[in-house]
Amino acid sequence: MGPGVLNDILSKLPKIRDPRVLVGFDSSDDACVYKVSDDVAIINTIDFFPPIVDDPYMFGQIAAANSLSDVYAMGGEPRLALNLLTFPNCLPIRAVEAILEGGNDKVNEAGAMIVGGHSINDDEPKYGLSVTGFAHPDAILSNSAVEGDLLVITKKIGTGVLTSAAKVDLLTPEEDAEMTATMARLNRYAYEAMKGVKVDGCTDITGFGLLGHGAEMARAGGVTLEVFAERVPVLGRALEFAAMGILPAGAHNNMDFLANDVMDYSVKLPLEVKDLLYDPQTSGGLLIACKEPELERLQYQLGEKGCENAVVGRFKRRGSHVIEIVNK
Repeated sequence: MGPGVLNDILSKLPKIRDPRVLVGFDSSDDACVYKVSDDVAIINTIDFFPPIVDDPYMFGQIAAANSLSDVYAMGGEPRLALNLLTFPNCLPIRAVEAILEGGNDKVNEAGAMIVGGHSINDDEPKYGLSVTGFAHPDAILSNSAVEGDLLVITKKIGTGVLTSAAKVDLLTPEEDAEMTATMARLNRYAYEAMKGVKVDGCTDITGFGLLGHGAEMARAGGVTLEVFAERVPVLGRALEFAAMGILPAGAHNNMDFLANDVMDYSVKLPLEVKDLLYDPQTSGGLLIACKEPELERLQYQLGEKGCENAVVGRFKRRGSHVIEIVNK
């Protein structure tokens, strides 16, 4: 199912209108937002998926970090979480405990708490969270951008390619550790780095890849995103594996979905570099849109928090395509 398909289906269903719903599914944002009062807005999000690593504790951490990410991308702080777990009867109870322990530890790191959840038997284990966060209504960040904004990324990309390589035992233990640590890292630290910086828009990179989520920001702002392909930070050996043709199915789905939205103006850019722009990420970093006068402070504060801070694009007047790929 391509980006936006579910939202298209939901948009056709009858619904109750409520002016307190500040953000719903119709804007392709990361979570929904409900205004409780002039000072408080609730952010709700939900996500879960099957294991992408063998270690159940690390899987729990990654799935939790991924679920928490949407709250940070909306400019809020998570406070409550509910477990969502499916597992087959043949799965050892210790593995189930490890998944939940990993999720709980990551939620605690976020300064939130797990207050319940639901589990069912299924043929394949899946885990994630329903998360509730809070923010001031004026602090909500939209999945958008305006002309003149620069686009900053806060994590390296390539986890889709690397998890595919890991399935056929092509990663060294050190490479596997770097990949899992990247996915398990909370976007809390990138969110904290945005404090005091005027940000025009923000989203996190997940299954639709850098180009898919960048395109959502550009569409929402009525602008075109020029992507600086050679400046995008990439996890070790991801380019090597992409050059070998090790790409997840999701990358090809993203290419098909964006076929009419992307114009490639690059010159002699290796195919693997472009392919990684479509790579679906699990618990990827934030994409932050800000004006140039805000850039130095944002980059400094991201660096202080141990985050990537590369400028990977620029939003400009809407052209014939939503995305333009250039070398730079």
